[in-house]
Amino acid sequence: MEPANARNHFSKRKYDDADSPPQPPPAFRSNGSVTNNSVDLSLLEAIEKSQNSVEALDLRTLKKLVLAFERRLKENIEARLKYSNQPDRFADSELELHEELQKLKILAGAPELYPDLVGLNVVPSIVDLLNHDNTDIAIDVVQLLQDLTDEDVLDDNDEPAKVLVDALIENSVLELLVQNLHRLNDSDPDESAAIYATLATIENLIEVKPPVAELVCEKTKLLKWLLGKIKVREFDGNKQYASEILAILLQSSTANQKRLGQMNGVDVVLQAVAMYKSRDPKSSDEEEMLENLFDCLCCLLMPLENKERFVKAEGVELMIIIMKQKKLAYGSAIRALDFAMTKYPPACERFVDVLGLKTAFAAFMGKIPVNKKNKKERYQEELEERIVSLISSLFGGILRGSRRERLLSKFVENECEKIDRLMELYMRYSDRVKAEAERLNEVELDDLEMDDDEKYNRKLEAGLYTLQLIAVILGHIWCSEHPQMRGRIELLLKQNKLSKNHLKDILQEYHDNIGDLDGPEEKERAQSKIQKFISALE
Repeated sequence: MEPANARNHFSKRKYDDADSPPQPPPAFRSNGSVTNNSVDLSLLEAIEKSQNSVEALDLRTLKKLVLAFERRLKENIEARLKYSNQPDRFADSELELHEELQKLKILAGAPELYPDLVGLNVVPSIVDLLNHDNTDIAIDVVQLLQDLTDEDVLDDNDEPAKVLVDALIENSVLELLVQNLHRLNDSDPDESAAIYATLATIENLIEVKPPVAELVCEKTKLLKWLLGKIKVREFDGNKQYASEILAILLQSSTANQKRLGQMNGVDVVLQAVAMYKSRDPKSSDEEEMLENLFDCLCCLLMPLENKERFVKAEGVELMIIIMKQKKLAYGSAIRALDFAMTKYPPACERFVDVLGLKTAFAAFMGKIPVNKKNKKERYQEELEERIVSLISSLFGGILRGSRRERLLSKFVENECEKIDRLMELYMRYSDRVKAEAERLNEVELDDLEMDDDEKYNRKLEAGLYTLQLIAVILGHIWCSEHPQMRGRIELLLKQNKLSKNHLKDILQEYHDNIGDLDGPEEKERAQSKIQKFISALE
């Protein structure tokens, strides 16, 4: 079961890492570097006054700000060229440049002026300062860009936002942001905050212009930096944010999924996940990071070549170990296995070979570990649906031989208890889909038109897809021609006042709605398999 993306929504996060909190605007020492001990109070007062007058910001004020900035920039360039070996001689110009960059932050209060900002041709000068020899100036620019592109600022300002983002990208902001990222040190509080601000800015740019997700991976070494960050054993806020940005980059881009796979990304993500095979995260932030890492893994497992890498890197074995340890990542491991085994027989075969059936069927029978997370009803339902999908993939990937026999034997043992469980799920999801179909019919009576595709999608959301997979599993079992299992299925259908026709109807609807996303030949093959089940139930 592979949805279009592994995670459809990533909420914006605020910088709240206790180990490296964001710092206030720093003052500069005479050599041009930063000190936190002597904050320029007059500067802060000036900024506060500027912020209080945001409503008065207009084109005239904008031009004055830009002119002052360009003047200070020119003076700094000249001072650095003239006194290149005497930092104390250009320190004042550096401080003045810093002050002008801080003042530009008030533009975030008037995003409608962004097209004018671009028109004044100041964007190239701002972006180029990411290359500045003084890291603190580059950090100022990063913080400015984060403020200007903040989601709250850009709400209801789509067009001005696009104008600014286009101008930033045209002036190589992606390349320079990532280039600067490589020279920042997480152990320094200011630089750690700047790392966060850089990631936030990239996320903001993607929010405004989604193609940036692929562009930043094509043009920069961001993926390499993110992999390096999630490799680190110690947890911190920036590692958490790195995992989130990586998931965002992967969730809707096959190109990025393949690119990261070629960079040994599958192995790196597996190593990051393996740190939690026998222990739980220590905080809710660390727990969120672990979920992000599994989101990354599931996205990576969509291209076929990455499924192969997953199997070679012993990813199947690791997921089974995580399930056996019954830690917080239990459900995430099942999800990853589901992605790995969908339409990929080698993963299914490996799963059986390393004795994964016992672990999977324990989950199928409802024997799941109890913790604060899986007490939630929806979580348990998602787990059920994943396990049903996983077992369906096993039947689809293992068609003959001793592995097939071992899979089928699971439904015979303990007096066919797993068929009982299968039919219990069949009835529950059948009732749910029936209720949704009746609700949709009532909606139509209220003169709210709904086409067949929309009604079908609504039923899928209500559980029809899982019901179809259960019917497919029952079809595989029926076609094994095992008398005990067939007898059990017929008995349970009769007890629920149903016949085989009910099962056939579910399979027929599934057959009729198989799409051609994987090509016409694959569609024909899939429909032929379902038709075989329908014919066998005659």
